[in-house]
Amino acid sequence: MDPLLEGTGTFALNLLKRLGEDSSRNVFYSPISMSSALAMVLMGAKGTTAVQMAQALSLNKSSSSGGGDVHQNFQSLLTELNKTDTEYFLRTANRLFGEKSYDFLSSFKDSCQNFYQAEMEELDFLNATEESRKHINTWVAKETEGKNIVFIFSILSVCQIMR
Repeated sequence: MDPLLEGTGTFALNLLKRLGEDSSRNVFYSPISMSSALAMVLMGAKGTTAVQMAQALSLNKSSSSGGGDVHQNFQSLLTELNKTDTEYFLRTANRLFGEKSYDFLSSFKDSCQNFYQAEMEELDFLNATEESRKHINTWVAKETEGKNIVFIFSILSVCQIMR
């Protein structure tokens, strides 16, 4: 089996097990969205952090150090999923939202665009938390064509993420 597909499948089942611990609630999530978002973070990680992230994502069989093959495989998978000449309509949308006061490496931003079709947008999370949260949720609504998507980012979670 393809190491990326095996890894993302294992990650998806492990995450579902954790998210489903509270059996009083239904759980709906996109494993490919979670995996690809965290793989972008993996791309920026180094050393022990990269190894631990690869293990947590079950991508350690694909690459023991977060190397390019994982990201090239995600690029191929996302390209295949987003094909327009199919009998079905399926589209993924990735974007990075980073704190504008942080200096992200241009090579990281370029790699996210190249492998994950994810543009980096810099927001003022530190001084304009609520505006940033609303901006992200507006982007999600636009990309999902207004479908009834539960927005993940509340005021509290954005503040917690930025700490």
